[in-house]
Formats: sequence, structure tokens, C-alpha cells
Amino acid sequence: MEPINFQQLTPAQILCCDCGIIIEPNPTNTCIACLRRNHDFTENIPRESIVHFCKKCERYKIEDLGKWVACELESKELMFLLLKKIKNSIQHLKLIDVDFVWTEPHSRRIKIKVYLQKEIVGGAILQRDVVIEFVVHPLMCDDCHRREAKNYWKAVVQVRQKVSHKKTLYFLEQLLLKFQAHSKCIDIKPMHDGIDFFFLKRDDAEKLSSFLESTVASRLTKSKQLITHDVHNNTYNYKYTFSVEIVPICKDDVVCLPPSLAASLGNIGPICVVLRVTNLISLIDPFTLKVAELNATSYFRSPFRSICYSNQLTEFTVMDLDKITNDCTNSSKKQCSSARKATKYSLADVYLVKSSEIGTADQTHTRSHLGGILNPGDLVLGFDLSTANINEPNWERYERSHQDKIPDIILVKKCYGDRASRKRRRRWRLKRMDPRTGSRSNIIGDEQDDDYEQFMEDLEEDQTMRQFVEVYKDPKKIQSNHEEENEEIDEPIITLQEMIDDLNIDDDDNMNG
Repeated sequence: MEPINFQQLTPAQILCCDCGIIIEPNPTNTCIACLRRNHDFTENIPRESIVHFCKKCERYKIEDLGKWVACELESKELMFLLLKKIKNSIQHLKLIDVDFVWTEPHSRRIKIKVYLQKEIVGGAILQRDVVIEFVVHPLMCDDCHRREAKNYWKAVVQVRQKVSHKKTLYFLEQLLLKFQAHSKCIDIKPMHDGIDFFFLKRDDAEKLSSFLESTVASRLTKSKQLITHDVHNNTYNYKYTFSVEIVPICKDDVVCLPPSLAASLGNIGPICVVLRVTNLISLIDPFTLKVAELNATSYFRSPFRSICYSNQLTEFTVMDLDKITNDCTNSSKKQCSSARKATKYSLADVYLVKSSEIGTADQTHTRSHLGGILNPGDLVLGFDLSTANINEPNWERYERSHQDKIPDIILVKKCYGDRASRKRRRRWRLKRMDPRTGSRSNIIGDEQDDDYEQFMEDLEEDQTMRQFVEVYKDPKKIQSNHEEENEEIDEPIITLQEMIDDLNIDDDDNMNG
């Protein structure tokens, strides 16, 4: 060993007590290499570990909590999950930093580099870095197990409406899409007269059933079925069913009210037209303009059915009409003052004939609430009572007692031009709700369905109804309809200000809810 020349040492340098190299003074009087060799505080940290991953739902398992969470590669959530697995081995150390080490995505390996510090002899602080490798083991989670065993759902919400068309279900679909009330359901199945929503939790099903009760006139029935019972710890496993029955009344239906119900609604006439159905049923007497609103509780206390649905209306042509300025005679002033009237509509005596019998049939007279929007030559949809065969108890009772007061025709709504031309000029589209099973077919029906076209026309004609629906621009239709913008069209349209333009619509693919 060569002798050390102490004249070469400066006052700020000393010799390492282990290897004898020249170093700067520190509390241990030892070089960094000797410190790392003599004080390896990372030897108890495992260099390999296992993390469980479900390939079905692409979630990782948190061992301590027994939960499964969705994490992307090299995300903060995944880093938190990995650090919890080595928490016990580094809890006596100070964590400075941690990074991901790149690995092949298909290698089933996740590596992280952990930077740690510890105070050693004499108050000196030593920092080391450790690379820990996690092996991804596939493991099916409990939810996927139940799904594969066909026993995956905990609660189901059954929505039913016993009518011959689906217009109310189309409106309900738009409400669900706007407020995302069905976001936590795991499966959606279309049924013959409704939809079934399946949930993993009972609370999520109760939230959807409460939403439906607050948005559409309906009543809720709850039931449960025992699946398993553990006698040792006295635990029960139930499946819950929430049955939501929507009233079988839809917009533009013609109804005949029971006498007691009509009297409780301000002596409104028994024969009414349904203006709209939300959480209340809005009715109008087409002969007196009296309006009334009926909730679900009052309806199911005195139920009634439609004597004519909106898809059973007949097309008539208006030949002449006489508007009525004041219909309150001396004998009916008391009723007029006690009942609420619609200011949007006006009475008129209308003379019309069936569009299919123009030139061969005589004109028919009726009184209508559409006097403010009808003109001679217009087309109107109505219900022909003179040729109808109605099997409804309230109507049969009213027909026997008021044979001389039954009108021949009840007008319901104005018909705006050809349906094909209205569809061609339409510059907007709606979202559609697809099943959770991955099928490309829509839940309720096809867009070429007549009921869906009638629902689209109802949106154009009813501004109040559009407040509950999100309408999206159709860029292709907007570009193709620039040439027709200057044409005068006597049709209700939805303006561009009412449309949402932050959605790209692909004509080839249905939009997912």
C-alpha cells in the first residue's frame, strides 16, 4: 500500500473509515459505496408481486378492500393500487417518488421504480431506488361470475304500458338519455309491451323507479323473491322486482271520462282529447275548451281507457268553418267561470268531409277546439264516431244517456302536409338507446316505424314536449336543405337555436345511450 501524502489533503476532506478513499466529511465518515454496501434497507422489500385482473370487465382487484376498480395502464389509480400491495414493506421508509417502467403491453408485467429514503447511523440520510415487478394474473370477479352463471342481476325494473303503439316509450327513452337515469343498469331487454332494466344493486333500481314516477304518470308495485338462505348466520339473498305500470293513455287519444271523475275536474265534458302525458295527464274538452290535469293516483282510482288511439285517426278535409268568439251563454256562465279554459285554442264550427270521399259524400258538421289554426282546404285528423264500434263501459253509459248530444266527428290535430316531405326537410335527429348486450338493434323499435315518425312529428308540433328532449343537429341534412330555406313552408319546424351541435352523428351506426 502506497503511503498517503497528508499534504495533498485539504481541511474539507477526510479518509473513508472502511475503504480509505478521500471523501468529504459526513456524520458517518464513510463513502457512499460503503454506506450502500453496509446499510441495505431495501432487502426486505419484495422484488416481485401478483396483481389480479378480470379480463371480462377489465378491472383490477384491491386485495385489502376486496373491491374491483377499473384502471388504465400507467394511471394514477393503478399506481395507487400497486403501492397498497407493498404498503407493509415500505411503511417504515420515506417514499420520495415512484415511476412506471415501460414494459410490453401484452407481457402481463407491470414494473414500477420506487425511490426511498431512510435515516441511518449518525443522522445521515440514505436514498435508494428499487424496481418492483408485478405479474398480472387473470381472475374473474364476482360480478362476472354471476353474469356468466345467468344469475347476475339483483333487481329489475319492469316498465309496461298496454297500448297499441310505442309513442310514450319513445318519449320515455329520450328522458332517460337526457338525464342518464339508466346509466348504472347492466342490461336492457325489450319486451312485448315495455322494457326491462337490470341492476346489480337494489338502490340503483329504486332510483330509476322513482325517476319514472316523477316523469310519467304511473304506479309502482314492489316485490321480492327469496333465492338463498344461510341458516347459520341468518342471511337472506333476495331478487327485487319493481313494476312500473304507465297509464294506457297517450297524446292525441280520445277518452270518455267516468261521470264522477269529470265532475271532480271542474265539470269538464266526458269526451276529451289528451293534449300530453307527462307526470300529469292533460285533457281538453274540444267543445267547450275546458282543460284539466289528472295525476296517476286519480286515474287509477277511477280508471278509463281510450276510445280511439292516435294511430286510428281518419283524415278529413276542411271545407268551411265559422269561428266562435264567445261560447258562454246565460245558462252556462256559471260553468264557464268555474272551469279553467285553454287560451291557446279557439272554438269553431267546422264543415268537413273525408279526404277519401271528396265529391261523393256530403259535408259533416262538428265543433272543434282547433279553430285558431284551421283554414278551408286544410287536412285534419279526427275520430269518426258515426261509424265506430266502441267497446268501453264509460262510453256505453254515456251513449245511452246522451244520444242526442253525441257528435259525429271529434277533431284531434291538424295534419301538416306529406310525411315524406316533412322527413326530407327534417334537419335534426335524436339519440337512440341500445341494449347493453352489444346488439346493434334499438331497444324500442326501428327508426322506420310509423310510431317513431309520429313521435318525431309530435316533437315538431309541441314546443312544451321539446323541453324534455335533447335535439341534435344532422349536418348532412343541414347541408342538403340550404336550397329549400327560402321556400315558404306551412309546417311546424324545430329551429337551429333549439338544436345541440356537439354530437357527431354517423348514419351507418346507431348512437349508444
